[in-house]
Amino acid sequence: MDEVILKKINEKIQETISNKDEIKQLISLLSTIDNSKSFALGIIIGRIYNAFYYQSKRILNRDPTKSEFEEFLEFIQNKKSDLENLW
Repeated sequence: MDEVILKKINEKIQETISNKDEIKQLISLLSTIDNSKSFALGIIIGRIYNAFYYQSKRILNRDPTKSEFEEFLEFIQNKKSDLENLW
């Protein structure tokens, strides 16, 4: 694997570890979803969560605030039924 990519993946792992409380909130929010769909939904939410962080850094030049993360959780809650019905 390319060293730059490997470095970015390691950085993402460290960032994920440092944001474990946010991840726990996402898990709690989505824990009522049918287990047969949980893996696929995990991938989908992971992509959305990553986009939220990436776009915050790209557009705002900073990590999202706690308040912005709470807004993100509310947004995901409002889209929960759409996300459950993707397959």
